[in-house]
Amino acid sequence: MENGVSSFNKFIHELPMDSDTSSMDYSSTEEDGDGMYPPTPSSQCSRMSRASTFSRNRGHSTGWTIFLFSWILFPLRFLLGIPIRFFRLFYIRRSTASPRGSHQNSPLHTFKKIHSLRDHVIHRTTDRRRGVIEDLHLAIEVFIEVIFDFFHKAAHFLLSPSEVLKAICRWFLSWTSGNEDIHGGVSDTSIPAATLGEDDPAPTETKTTLHNSLNTDARTCQDVITELGYPYEAIHVITSDGYVLLLERIPRRDSRKAVYLQHGILDSSMGWVSNGVVGSPAFAAYDQGYDVFLGNLRGLVSREHIEKEISSQNRYWRYSINEHGTEDIPAMIEKIHQVKSAELKISQPDLEEETNDDQHYKLCAISHSLGGAAMLMYVITSRIEEKSHRLSRLILMSPAGFHHDSSLVFTAFEYMFLPLAPILACFVPAFYIPTRFFRMLLNKLARDFHNYPAVGGLVQTLMSYVVGGDSSNWVGVIGLPHYNMNDMPGVSFYVAHHLAQMKRARRFRMYDYGSASANMDAYGFPEPLDLGENYGFIDIPVDLVAGKKDNVIRPSMVRKHYKLMKEACVEVSYTEFEYAHLDFTFSHHEELLAYVMSRLLLVEPAQKQLRNEKSLRLKRKGQTKF
Repeated sequence: MENGVSSFNKFIHELPMDSDTSSMDYSSTEEDGDGMYPPTPSSQCSRMSRASTFSRNRGHSTGWTIFLFSWILFPLRFLLGIPIRFFRLFYIRRSTASPRGSHQNSPLHTFKKIHSLRDHVIHRTTDRRRGVIEDLHLAIEVFIEVIFDFFHKAAHFLLSPSEVLKAICRWFLSWTSGNEDIHGGVSDTSIPAATLGEDDPAPTETKTTLHNSLNTDARTCQDVITELGYPYEAIHVITSDGYVLLLERIPRRDSRKAVYLQHGILDSSMGWVSNGVVGSPAFAAYDQGYDVFLGNLRGLVSREHIEKEISSQNRYWRYSINEHGTEDIPAMIEKIHQVKSAELKISQPDLEEETNDDQHYKLCAISHSLGGAAMLMYVITSRIEEKSHRLSRLILMSPAGFHHDSSLVFTAFEYMFLPLAPILACFVPAFYIPTRFFRMLLNKLARDFHNYPAVGGLVQTLMSYVVGGDSSNWVGVIGLPHYNMNDMPGVSFYVAHHLAQMKRARRFRMYDYGSASANMDAYGFPEPLDLGENYGFIDIPVDLVAGKKDNVIRPSMVRKHYKLMKEACVEVSYTEFEYAHLDFTFSHHEELLAYVMSRLLLVEPAQKQLRNEKSLRLKRKGQTKF
């Protein structure tokens, strides 16, 4: 082990560039996928399946675009639908009358042949994830082909009236016969698909729908972890106010050293594994023997709560940073403690009975941005309430809390947002993309930003100005899998209001409920608790990391934490790197990983500490005997 990087990570990193795809920056891409992760067995399987079944993605890969065109052209479709239906029924009748397996010169074979070009166009464009521009181009090609196909069939009807009459008669006769029809557009279709590795090589029937054929990336943190060969465990945690959280884990059940990673605003556990095997803090910690826990704060569009009426209403979003620090993190850390204690008792039954001051494992926390502020709030409030926080060390990367030194954009937002907050709270419960369609559109636009570098560069420049000139790869982050059509992180209105309050007050404090009486009910004081003035309650080492290029939380604001902790006699260190705000989680920087791992190694594993304590007790007993 060298410079805090495990030998496994070092081995992977030293592979030739041709074979190392996981160490690429998130802004790079591969031809077949998202480019952020190496090819997986599932992706190889899908490519072989497409090669063996030529019409696998027939019509469904562009189902949503055809669906839109079908509604736009509904009047024409309604008027011309009857003769087309007659035509199809006529050919179906003729094809069923012919011997099975005979396709020569049959109308049904001709009908399938007509659509072969469209299948080819769809197949050609589904080898990788597409953006909006590519989807529109594909839709135009298919639309033009359908128009020509329609006129070809209409001419056939006019030149063969007898066949049309026969088709009409057969249509009336087969109305109640339940014959199977050929469906077009976006209907569900059974498509033969071969699966790699099956004992029986014969194709099986797979149900394909519009929702799973939209050609977007909807992988979860579990998918990323398991695709890279690591173990995975999902733990559902329920807070005291009923919110259902997902605590994800890369388990080492017999390890006595654990690490808890907490994401920041508009992020999830995906941020800790998004750089692949090399460059991700979660994998680096696991390779060094840690039991890794990935926390997810409340605030997903899915809105999970034990009370279904709260999940379906805007009441779900009624929380501030207070709830992150006093509900979410305590619930997840207590769940970690329960799980670790139970597992260590099973694997090591000779352990002594645990006390509040001594636990059989060491737990360190790594937090980013908003997660850092919530973690500090958790430690301080736990100590004030004389509860054990169960942590051995804090590593805070660009932590939130102090924001008065910020860009002109954030200052303008503060002055506009705070006066309008009472009115906006009635209409804007949270900031997120509410519908699946627009979330899918964002996912596809992110693909366009990458496929067209000029457009992506323009959007990157605009995004950097919006966030105060921060040079993070905002376009690359938008393309990450946790911003997908099924779910995505959101920001509660009260979280944004809380940040604006701290900026205005120039202090790191808890949420101000707006009146002395409301604050008295919440805190027992007319003013919210000032966390910066209570840093003396922090009883564990803290490592602060700032980014010199970070214009979201500037280094001066991280140094404010450092100054107050020094004055409160906290064991604290301060380090700066040449990073922007998102570089701490979404970029591959070996020096940052080496630093974080080196700080974790300063915490002595619980097993060694217990041995030292036992040896001291034995020495004391020996001294008393003599």
